[in-house]
Amino acid sequence: MAVIELKKILLSNGETMAYRERSGGHLPVVLVHGNMTSSKHWDLLLDRMDERYKLYAIDMRGFGGSSNHQPITSIKDLSLDLKDWADEVGLRDFCLVGWSTGGAAAMQFAVDHPGYCDRMILLASASTRGYPFFGTKEDGTPDNANRLKTLEEVKRDKGKTIPVQAAYDTNDREFLRTLWNALIYTDAKPDHGLYEEYIDDMRTQRNLAEIYHALNTFNISDGHNGLVEGTGQASSISIPVLVLRGDRDYVVTKEMTEEIVHDIGENARFTELKNSGHSPLVDDLEQLVERMTSFLQQKEEIT
Repeated sequence: MAVIELKKILLSNGETMAYRERSGGHLPVVLVHGNMTSSKHWDLLLDRMDERYKLYAIDMRGFGGSSNHQPITSIKDLSLDLKDWADEVGLRDFCLVGWSTGGAAAMQFAVDHPGYCDRMILLASASTRGYPFFGTKEDGTPDNANRLKTLEEVKRDKGKTIPVQAAYDTNDREFLRTLWNALIYTDAKPDHGLYEEYIDDMRTQRNLAEIYHALNTFNISDGHNGLVEGTGQASSISIPVLVLRGDRDYVVTKEMTEEIVHDIGENARFTELKNSGHSPLVDDLEQLVERMTSFLQQKEEIT
């Protein structure tokens, strides 16, 4: 039976990165989590994937067991951490899997450091054009005419940042559970004990506003996203990319997923996950594993 070990490694920038490593396997796959999560939230997949895969699940800076000495200013900081980690571990020619915010980090990594990953899976990923952060009206509803511009504005937002941070700080588990039931676990839910572990894990995050702002300003497309001009780097991603999105994802829109496919171009292929929301790992793990494995096997057949 495969063993999952939690490890830590010191990066060249002074940050410590925690990660889970599954024993056995010879085909490397690196899993990058999303916002309000960590490597812990990959646990069901770590248990289920075929044993021929060598699985790693990292904690990005400010999440889980990783340090947060220097707050991030952009998604590029997460990409640099991942590159330093891969160098320290001695990892090359791996499949990079990014979920939600982790998808943005994965795309930035593929752009910044070609030659490390040889294919990529984007699961319910933020767009190549970022994920907009809008202000909040006095009545508490989103103000879609007011896209916030600075980190300080994001920190002061009363709609998302302040209440979520307060729930972290005060261990308001009911608030966090209600939020996730409304947006993430809209149908299937983890069993009670696991859900409690996930809530504990959410509260390890120490960079909520910084992540919101980094997503808001992320743009590797060749156009303007309403806040910043794009870098035009998305089309340079030359490895095979599988783009997955659940048909009832309430966090990442269909349009955002279409932007990814359009901006990356011919190397990106979209597959819809039926009856799944923003967490296919809970909604339909078997379907997710099947889609991922089918994509990974294409490389095995070539080699």
